[in-house]
Amino acid sequence: MGLSSADDAAVWKLNDSQALVLTTDFFTPIADDAYDYGAIAAANSLSDVYAMGGRPLLALNLLAFPSNLPVEVSREILRGGAEKVREAGAVIAGGHSIQDEEPKYGLAVLGIVETVRLLTKGGALPGDHLFLTKPLGFGVTTTAHKRGLVGADELREAVDWMKRLNRAAGEVATRLELKTATDITGFGLIGHAMEMAQASRVGFELHFGNLPLIGCARKFAEAFTFPGGAFDNLEYYGRDTRLDAGLTEPERMLLFDPQTSGGLLLAVPEGRLEAFARAREAADLPAWEIGRVVEGQGITVFAD
Repeated sequence: MGLSSADDAAVWKLNDSQALVLTTDFFTPIADDAYDYGAIAAANSLSDVYAMGGRPLLALNLLAFPSNLPVEVSREILRGGAEKVREAGAVIAGGHSIQDEEPKYGLAVLGIVETVRLLTKGGALPGDHLFLTKPLGFGVTTTAHKRGLVGADELREAVDWMKRLNRAAGEVATRLELKTATDITGFGLIGHAMEMAQASRVGFELHFGNLPLIGCARKFAEAFTFPGGAFDNLEYYGRDTRLDAGLTEPERMLLFDPQTSGGLLLAVPEGRLEAFARAREAADLPAWEIGRVVEGQGITVFAD
């Protein structure tokens, strides 16, 4: 793949029909419950393989735990990760651990992809429809949780979405032989959409009114509990983004809100819309149409 396109994972061609997909990710705790933390971290790590159209084969644990962390806690983190990897149809094949003052957990993941079904950031064409497979609002909600503002049901909604694998999204994309996808994580919707638009040498038009949001996202956006990364994303990606004057400040910031284990952003050609609708229904895959690919460059976000 090379390094120029900033794709989601490394790809190594094995032969004329297959390639390996390799990725890694880890982070500090995103949830209070140790099992949930492990499952979210694993789903997030596996996501890059799905974003490339691949199927995970094996994963290696990456651990950094304080020496005084109770063994029961570390066991639950690893159990959450292992069960999520098993759900993906892959296996935990080992790993590495170090001592660190702050817990960190994630995976190195090896997958395989048929080269004709490889997804990249660089294949979107004018006229394609843009679909998102998970709602937004994880960053603003988990930061509000750190401040003690989130109710149990609100947190559970965010955690359940973050634990959800992007397996069905990747399988639908490859079955329909789509060409372009990325997953929405730390750079927020705009950051990752911008990478996709730039790699494809096109522009994106998004409609805020069509964006899926978890139930409490607007409330905490109004309270401005955004993590620091949201402001970094705004500063870096905002320069190439045209925002409708009708968008409120909290709505603008939600576009740049960092996501953990977010959904896939898929470019679906006009001629495959009906097939995509049937496939996502059969796979019980949530997907929201949020915009279109257009000629030009940069991203325009309309308020409607």
